[in-house]
Amino acid sequence: MRISLNWLRELVEVKLSPEELAHILTMAGFEVEDIEDRRTWANGVVVGRVLERQPHPNADKLSVCTVHIGAAETLNIVCGASNVRADIYVPVATVGTYLPNIDLKIKPAKLRGVPSQGMICSLKELGLPSEVDGIHIFPEENLPVGSDVRPLLGLDDVILDVSATANRADALSMVGIAREVAALTGGKLTIPEPGEVKVTQNAGKLSLKIADTQACPAYIGTVIEGVKIAPSPEWLQQRLRAAGVRPISNVVDITNYVLLEWGQPLHAFDKDRLQTVSGNGNFIGVRFANQGETLKTLDGQTRTLTTQNLLITANDKPVALAGVMGGEETEVHEGSQNLVLEAALFDSVAIRRSSRSVGLRSEASGRYERGVNRAELEIACRRALALISELANGVIVHQEIADTRPDPATWSRSIALRLDRVNEVLGPIDLGEETGELQEKDVVRVLSALGCQLTPSGERAWNVTVPPYRYRDLEREIDLIEEIARLYGYDNFCDTLPQKSEAGYLPIDQELLRKLRASLRAAGLTELIHYSLVKPGSDRQVVLSNPLFSEYSALRTDLIAGLIDAFQYNLEQGNGSLNGFETGRIFWQEEDGLQEADAIAGILGGDRNLGKWSKGGREQPMTWFEAKGVLESVFQQLGIQVEYQPDCRDERLHPGRTASLWIRGNRLGVFGQLHPQLRREKGLPDSVYLFQLDLDVLLDALDQDEILIPAFKTYSTYPASDRDIAFFAPVKVSVSEIEKAITKAGKGLLESVEIFDEYRGENVPQGQRSLAFRLVYRSSDRTLTDAEVEPVHNKVREALVEKFGVNLRS
Repeated sequence: MRISLNWLRELVEVKLSPEELAHILTMAGFEVEDIEDRRTWANGVVVGRVLERQPHPNADKLSVCTVHIGAAETLNIVCGASNVRADIYVPVATVGTYLPNIDLKIKPAKLRGVPSQGMICSLKELGLPSEVDGIHIFPEENLPVGSDVRPLLGLDDVILDVSATANRADALSMVGIAREVAALTGGKLTIPEPGEVKVTQNAGKLSLKIADTQACPAYIGTVIEGVKIAPSPEWLQQRLRAAGVRPISNVVDITNYVLLEWGQPLHAFDKDRLQTVSGNGNFIGVRFANQGETLKTLDGQTRTLTTQNLLITANDKPVALAGVMGGEETEVHEGSQNLVLEAALFDSVAIRRSSRSVGLRSEASGRYERGVNRAELEIACRRALALISELANGVIVHQEIADTRPDPATWSRSIALRLDRVNEVLGPIDLGEETGELQEKDVVRVLSALGCQLTPSGERAWNVTVPPYRYRDLEREIDLIEEIARLYGYDNFCDTLPQKSEAGYLPIDQELLRKLRASLRAAGLTELIHYSLVKPGSDRQVVLSNPLFSEYSALRTDLIAGLIDAFQYNLEQGNGSLNGFETGRIFWQEEDGLQEADAIAGILGGDRNLGKWSKGGREQPMTWFEAKGVLESVFQQLGIQVEYQPDCRDERLHPGRTASLWIRGNRLGVFGQLHPQLRREKGLPDSVYLFQLDLDVLLDALDQDEILIPAFKTYSTYPASDRDIAFFAPVKVSVSEIEKAITKAGKGLLESVEIFDEYRGENVPQGQRSLAFRLVYRSSDRTLTDAEVEPVHNKVREALVEKFGVNLRS
C-alpha cells in the first residue's frame, strides 16, 4: 500500500524523517519496498503568470510568452503547448531547474532564433498523471507568483510503498498504519470520528434480502438523492493520486478515499439504473450465482459466472460481483442524481473463491480476502455519507441494515499472558554492558500502545483484551509475545549461541540408508523416484478426499507397481530394459486405521554385460539366479545373512519363482520373477525380476555392533582339505535347509559349503533329486590330517541322513 506522509501526519504525530520512519516500519515487520520523494520532482518550479502570448515568428506551432514569476524582470519563454494563453497561472521551471521524471535540466536556449529563459510545464513533465494534452493551468486565481508549486500540486509529499504480511489486514488502511506508527513512536493519534448522519427514513425506498448470512453477515444500503456529480476537490484528487488511484468523480473518489482511509470497501450504485435493470423494484439481494449466469463488470468484460461467485442483485438480477467489482449497467455516471451506497461485510473465503474463479482481483477483493474489520463498518459508512453530503450535496433519505453479526461484546477476546513465558521465548535483552529481561512495565507499555487492555491476573501475569481491529491476528499468547518483540525491537534482544557447538552428524538410520543405496548403485541399479500418488482401484488403498487430479487421488500401497510402469515406459521410449531401484513410503488401510512404512524396491531385466560383440549382437536374458545374485551381492556388502523361503502370495509374481526373504525370523520382503500373464499384458521381456524390502526391518538388522563395527578375522596360512558329498534328497527339501544342517554339523573345522551339481532324471528316484556339495575344511593353527577331517565329515553325513532321510551316493 502507498502511504502518503502528508496524509499520515494528519492522522498521527510524526517527527521522523521518511528514511527513519521506513526503517522503524521495516524493523516492525512491514516491508518498505520504495521511498518516493516527490519533493525532488518540482524543486525550482514556481508559479508564473502569462502576461502576453505572441506567435513565434519562425514556427507555426510555437508561442512566445512573457511570464511574470515575481522577479524584477519578466521571462521570455518559448512554449509549444496549444492551450497556452494570456492571463493564466502556470508552473514554470526556471533556468537551472532539474526535472528528474524527464531527465531534463533547464538551460537558456534559443528556439528558432528566439531566446527562451525557462519552461512552462505540463503535469506529466512533473511526474503526475494527466489526461490534458498541454501545459497545466492552475484553476485558482490570484496566486502569489514566484511561490513554490509543490504545495499546490501535492508534490511536497513523500510516498512510502509498504507491504503488510497476510495476517495484518488492519494495515491495509491509513488508519491502520497510523495506529501502528503511534504504537512504534509514541506519537499522538488523531483519527477522524465521523458524527451521526441524519437519515430521513422514507419507507419503501429500499429492501434487503440476504440469502446467505454466512457469506454476507452485514449489509448497509443507503439511498442518497439530489447528488451532483462533479470532479473532486483538489485535495481529494491529490491523495488518490498519491495512493496510485485515478480520480474519476466526487462520488467514486469518496468510496475509494474511504477504502484507503479505513480499509472498508464501498460501492455506489446509480439508483435509477438499478430500477431500470430490475424492473422498477427496490430489492437489493445477496446470493451465490447460478451456473452460467453472466455479468458485465466495470472493466467492460462480460463474465460467465459459477456457483462460487457471490453476487449483489437487484430484484434477483446480478448487478455486481460482491466484494470484487461492480457491474457496468448500474455504475455512477455524469448524469447520476440518486444513489444507493453499499457498505457490507463479506466472508473472506467466499470472496477469495469468487475472485479466483473469474480471474479478477481488485483493491476491494484484496481486503475482503484478508478480512475486513467488522467493528468499524458503521464508522466507514458514516464517513462516506458525510463526505457525499459535503462534496456532492447528497441528501440521505433512507437506510436499510441487515445485520447477523455476533454480539459486539464478542468482537474482542481475552488472552492470558505470562511474563515468565515472554522472557522464556524471547530471551535476554541487551542493556549495554550487561543483559537483563523484560519487566512488567515494558509489557504493559507495548501492549497498551497497541490498544490492548491489560488486567492483572496474578503475579507477573495478565488477561489481555485485544482491540476489535486486531481480532483476526491476535488469538493466542504467542501472538502477543510476537507483538512485544516487534514493538520492543528485535535488535534489542541478545544474540545467543550454544555454549559448545558440536560437529554435525547423520543419524544412524540415514547413514545405513545411504550405504544401502550406494550398494545398489554399485550393483548396477539406477535410482528412481516416483510420485506417492497413484490411480485409485487397488485393495486397502488410502484415497484422498480432496485430490488435485482423479489420476492422482490415492496413495501407493507398494513400490512394485510404479517400477513395472517405469520398465514399460523405458521400453516404449527405446531406452531398453531397466535395472533400477527406489526408496519411498507406502500407505495402506488396516482395521485399526491407516498405516505407513518405508520400503525399498527394485526391478531387474536388462542385460548386465557392457557389450554384445561376444554374443553376436544378441541380448542375453537375465536368469533367476543372476537376479538373485545381484541382491545377494548387496546383502554381502552390508554384512547380513538373508534366508529365502518359497512364496506365492503376490499375484503379480510367478508362483513357482518367488521367494520371501527373512532375517532372524523377521519377514524382510519378497523377491521373484514377474508373472507371465502380466508380462504379456505389459509387453515386457521374459526375464523381469522384482524385489521389495521392508526398510525398517532391514535397518534394524543392520543396526548391530558386529555389522557397524566389523571385527578383523585372521586368514589361515595352512592348506585346506576338501571333501565332496553326493546324495538323493527329496525335492521338497530346499538347498538352504541342507546347507544350514551341514554348517551346523561341521562347525569348528568346516570353512565353507557350496553346491556344485543338481540332477533330475534317469536313475533318480521319483520325487527326489541328486545333489552334490563341496565341503572345505581348514584350521587356523595347523594342517589338518585325514584322521581329523574324517570324523567331522562322517558327522555331517549322519546329520543329513538323520534329519532329511537322504540316500548317500558317496
